[in-house]
Amino acid sequence: MPSVNMHEQIWIAVGDIHDDAALFSRIPELSRAAGVIVTGDLTNVGGAREAEAVMDVLRGSGKPIWAQIGNMDKPEVDQWLTEQGVNLHRRTVELTPETAMFGVGASTQTPFSTPSEFPESAYEGWLKDCWKDAGKYPRTVLVAHNPPKDTACDVISGNAHVGSTAVRAFLEEARPDVCLCGHIHEAKAVDRVGRTIVVNPGALAKGGYALLRLDESGLTAELKSL
Repeated sequence: MPSVNMHEQIWIAVGDIHDDAALFSRIPELSRAAGVIVTGDLTNVGGAREAEAVMDVLRGSGKPIWAQIGNMDKPEVDQWLTEQGVNLHRRTVELTPETAMFGVGASTQTPFSTPSEFPESAYEGWLKDCWKDAGKYPRTVLVAHNPPKDTACDVISGNAHVGSTAVRAFLEEARPDVCLCGHIHEAKAVDRVGRTIVVNPGALAKGGYALLRLDESGLTAELKSL
């Protein structure tokens, strides 16, 4: 997809869609957005057919879309997104000549045996590989379905933190500007790991989304609700 060159860009970030994208068209900033980012979980244990139904809704905006699998998407969704030319998982893309975005989808292992789970060691390797390209850019955005561990974005009931240690360690070392994440619906929040702004917009069906802003002063991200 071509970059959009302008003084300011706004990208809409959504995730944890789980087959329900009905609220997407109500996002007020959509008309002026440069594109859409999906952090993961297009479906609810669905395959390519279910993912396509969700993507058709998002494509109705006429905006460029980058998407990746979450743990609730079957592995075939990853292949389908690649065939569509929109897959962000394990890939680095250029948003502007100064800004790279890179993604790691699916999730670390859960107690629920969901369709797309991988060990922390896989994330360590994927992040390292992506950073070889992304790290050449002065501004960087990580899109990780897993939230980093020990933040406001990975807390479940009982105040337990269930995020990824690999994502956390990467943020501490590489220090990207922004990390957009998801996975933990109840942990809709904004936090920081060092200099990195971390945003978990929660589930789209509950009205959660985020704005990624790119302008001459740098990168910022903010949590929004419908």
